[in-house]
Amino acid sequence: MEISKRILQMQFSEIRKLIPFAEEAKKKGVKVYHLNIGQPDIKTPEEFFQAINKYKGKTLKYENSQGMSILIESFMKYYKGINIDFNKDEIYITNGASEGIQHTLMTICDYDDEILVPEPYYTNYNNIAKIAGVNIVSFNTLRKDGFHLKNKEEIVNKISNKTKAMLISNPGNPTGVVYTKEEIRMLADIAKEHNLFIIADEVYREFIYDKLNFVSFMYMKDILDRIILIDSISKRYSACGARIGMVATKNKDISKQLLKLCQSRLSVSTIDQIGAANLINVQKEYFKEVNIEYEKRRNILYDGLININGVNCKKPEGAFYIIAQLPIKNSNDFAKWMLTNFNYENKTVMITPAKGFYSSANLGVDEVRLSYCINCEDLKESIKLLNKGLEVYNKLNK
Repeated sequence: MEISKRILQMQFSEIRKLIPFAEEAKKKGVKVYHLNIGQPDIKTPEEFFQAINKYKGKTLKYENSQGMSILIESFMKYYKGINIDFNKDEIYITNGASEGIQHTLMTICDYDDEILVPEPYYTNYNNIAKIAGVNIVSFNTLRKDGFHLKNKEEIVNKISNKTKAMLISNPGNPTGVVYTKEEIRMLADIAKEHNLFIIADEVYREFIYDKLNFVSFMYMKDILDRIILIDSISKRYSACGARIGMVATKNKDISKQLLKLCQSRLSVSTIDQIGAANLINVQKEYFKEVNIEYEKRRNILYDGLININGVNCKKPEGAFYIIAQLPIKNSNDFAKWMLTNFNYENKTVMITPAKGFYSSANLGVDEVRLSYCINCEDLKESIKLLNKGLEVYNKLNK
């Protein structure tokens, strides 16, 4: 008996693959600081729990496959507040943003079609694409450029007769890049010129620093029929465990067909939708305070990294990740060593090797993706431990 080629082609999570080593370190009494995963420690707004606690239903029944009306309407209200108008039949609630992307790929792509993605990119895109039978083709962006888009020709050269869409994370995971209006316009023009869709993953929209302006693809009015917007409450409201995402599009053909996939998995969790719908009542002060906190954390991590001998990185403009080149040969070996062979004052750091965020074989080998989702004091301690770990590791591997 054999298992499927499909499952064999999928990858284990690059972000989570070192967890067994972290768990073993904790069993030995070592405190592990987690810079490896984008799990915010910010408190989830009370509005989420208040709505759930008020639920008086006697039975948890299936909800509408498209999503609960009160949740769809709350998303519509949220978008209206940032000058984006959606009708009720243009929004579909999904089990997180990941299901939204999967449903989108299965709607617009046939088996063996291609989507363009700037690398480095969110590693889970690989498995989502594999499930949908779609191939990712990447075009390179560079750390020295802050991972901004510099070359239209390089992107266009990757387009083939199988290319159906570009999948763009903005702000970027894992890079923290925030694309400029000119970059968004360039991608919009490519979509028009080459008859492509744009899958706009904008789940980190709220996390923009240095007084930069966020430009949504939905502001490109001449390509609205080409845009499929992906969003989630996970990061915006620090509610990752609720698994509430959405797909929205003005393209009526796509919108109509998305419903088939929503119906195939029946419905999204009723309780989580009820909680999520009430998040529209969270005061704007919440976002201001959270943004200030993350910008402070970013500065601590970035300033700490550039003061470690041999570390190279650019200050991220958004989200809560940073890609850093370390003075080592292989970040996977180093990350594992930090959990299995190193501790300082009975503490260590868990980091994510960046190789899994690249398609190109020779890129990311000496880089890591770090998340600044932990508090400021823990970040400072993590930098100290990372610095100490690099010193010891490099002495052992001369």
